[in-house]
Amino acid sequence: MVKDRDYYEVLGVGRNANSDELKTAFRNLARKYHPDINKDPGAEETFKEINEAYQVLSDPDKRAAYDRYGKAGVSGVGNGFDYSQVDLSDILGDLFGFGGFGGFGGFGSTQYSSRQRNAPRRGADLQTTITLKFEEACFGVDKEVQFSRDEKCSRCHGTGAEPGTSPQRCYTCNGTGEIKTNRQTMFGSMVQVSTCPTCNGRGEIISTPCTQCHGRGLERKTVKKVVSIPAGVDTGTRIRLSGEGQPGDNNGPSGDLYVDIRVNPHKYFHRKDADIQLDMNINIAQATLGDEIDVPTIDGTEKLKIPAGTQPGRVFTLKGKGIPRLQGSGRGDQKVVINVEIPNSLTPEQRDLMEQLAGTMGTEVIPQEKSFWDRLKDALNG
Repeated sequence: MVKDRDYYEVLGVGRNANSDELKTAFRNLARKYHPDINKDPGAEETFKEINEAYQVLSDPDKRAAYDRYGKAGVSGVGNGFDYSQVDLSDILGDLFGFGGFGGFGGFGSTQYSSRQRNAPRRGADLQTTITLKFEEACFGVDKEVQFSRDEKCSRCHGTGAEPGTSPQRCYTCNGTGEIKTNRQTMFGSMVQVSTCPTCNGRGEIISTPCTQCHGRGLERKTVKKVVSIPAGVDTGTRIRLSGEGQPGDNNGPSGDLYVDIRVNPHKYFHRKDADIQLDMNINIAQATLGDEIDVPTIDGTEKLKIPAGTQPGRVFTLKGKGIPRLQGSGRGDQKVVINVEIPNSLTPEQRDLMEQLAGTMGTEVIPQEKSFWDRLKDALNG
């Protein structure tokens, strides 16, 4: 033991710190006190103390024993400065700026492997947009979508080499796509892994590139796909077509195509989730006496009874005449909002009837005085 300090205090974390918080604290302190960076005489001892604390707290069993019994429960940890129990691959890689580690020497039997540069990799995702009519969004539709993506070259069939030739294994990396360089540090022998400069990580060299794709093995093409749009979609709905994106590298899987939906507004219908709202005009006689009217819906015309004395703004509900629910079953409703139209002008007969009606209701109607223009018009007409 280098110092008799609490391990949580050494790393500067609370006793409830999770593994990510422990690792972050260790990285920050390792950068600060690593002897290759910090030349202070006490830096090496401090670094050993930091590592000892991390060895214990990063191991769930050792941490539980330490929390219960203190350092007596983990006696022997840190003696001889044994790093074999600590996964330093990502921490030291971040510390020294290595691209990866092929393995460690001098730390016991622990070995770490890096991902080869020419390993299969998934292709990128693509995105496109489809615009729908209101009715198409309500009931669903099959729509053709057109987009561009890379596909295997039709001339070289994806090899990148001119027909009659073939790619050759890279002589520098022997087909791995990476170069490993041994480096001696205070921890022992470390292997730095970097991309092969000869083949740029492909593991192959193309001596005679394809004249059509120029060695890429891919060519840009315009693709047409029919997309089945389900009923009930709305603006913002996203549909995923698996495997229709960019092709993967080194025989990796293709990415996906995401189709974003945009729905044009309707002239009369207004949507709110799965419900439809329709503003319906009726005249004052219909509102007063009641009537049966024809109401348009997305399914066609429906009959709606207007009770006598219907007030402006009253809402009637047509059950199940809304939009099919995209997530779930059934359909929404159609809300019919009544607007009572007041006539701008009346015939003499209509006006007389209205005045009679007003009289029976105990309302005295005072005709408006004629405007200047009305009086002028009467004068000109003799």
